[in-house]
Amino acid sequence: MTHDRRVLVHDDKAALIESVATRFLTKMADILHEQGHAHVVLTGGSVGTGVLEAINASPDRDSVNWSKIDVWWGDERWVPRGHADRNEGQARAALLDHIDIPAGNVHAFPASDEGLDIDAAADRYAAELKSMAAPESTVPQFDVTFLGVGPDGHIASLFPHMQGIRENDLTVIAVLNSPKPPPERLSLTRWVINSSERIWLVVSGPDKASALGLALAGASRDEVPVAGIRGRHYTDFFVDGEAAAEVPENLIEQPQ
Repeated sequence: MTHDRRVLVHDDKAALIESVATRFLTKMADILHEQGHAHVVLTGGSVGTGVLEAINASPDRDSVNWSKIDVWWGDERWVPRGHADRNEGQARAALLDHIDIPAGNVHAFPASDEGLDIDAAADRYAAELKSMAAPESTVPQFDVTFLGVGPDGHIASLFPHMQGIRENDLTVIAVLNSPKPPPERLSLTRWVINSSERIWLVVSGPDKASALGLALAGASRDEVPVAGIRGRHYTDFFVDGEAAAEVPENLIEQPQ
């Protein structure tokens, strides 16, 4: 059963990033204590990368047994492996290269210079997800999935009025005509994201306020893709004051 979505408002972007990083480290310790292993889905963008940098800078970073965590991505840009636009590279520089996590626990999307076309790359990532899933499933149990939100309300690489947000069968899709460059991308689909135990949307800035307000006021997922995001148990919007400007008051909680 999915719980109601919560909105936790922070004073500014810096406070938001620090709070989410601290919460993540605490939650990972709890999850690993309870179940011994965890799967985490990362996002890109300045706020997502900022959270990873804050995790890396935390004195509690090494209290987490990173060897018991598998890391995935919600989407990736279809560019060469070392390209600055890749979410993978940004995450490695911010955190993954600094922690004791086995290489086999880091599940990056294929890159455009690895001899696959984009459709084959989507199929490969889908197969990798399935290889780590329970026998009756096609994807692992994602314990925490991070998402950013675009000014148009897109999440991962699922954009308004495009087929990707409506995909109900595939686990991974190739996006060929993204309205945001680069035009070619790979993305988890909405139902896969929604299979996550906890979805943490981390959102900052006044340009996100309209999309966030519409999504939480009941807009359609086709118009505002983030409106269609609900985790299995928890869906938390961690936002700064600017991004929260149009959020309905009754949904706002104060961070603990």
